[in-house]
Amino acid sequence: MQDYVSDLMNGKGQTGKKYACRYIGSMVGDVHRTLLYGGVFAYPADNKNKNGKLRLLYEGAPMSFLVEQAGGKSITGHSRVMDIPPTAVHQRVPVILGSADDVDECYDYFDKCDDPELRARCENRLKGVIA
Repeated sequence: MQDYVSDLMNGKGQTGKKYACRYIGSMVGDVHRTLLYGGVFAYPADNKNKNGKLRLLYEGAPMSFLVEQAGGKSITGHSRVMDIPPTAVHQRVPVILGSADDVDECYDYFDKCDDPELRARCENRLKGVIA
């Protein structure tokens, strides 16, 4: 994810344009801005929160649904957010959503990653396995 963001900011992405980082601090506000102006909203997993911080049932899935209905995409890294079966009310997931082209480009970065632990976490989410 860091490589993807760094490449976007340096103009090395598929568009060749330099992206700027914006952070309103509210998922709804940030996603609204992404819908209006394009780009990517990302709240990925990190070392402290290996399953992400956003809750699937009332943050990740609703926003993913809206973005997909608007023609965009939403992933956790290796899988679609909307394909994850809920296993708990407060289940957390990483979320990367935005324009289809930008999310596809981000997916390619995740696909190049050879971290077996990351891939296993993504596969377990799809199977409904609680980590």
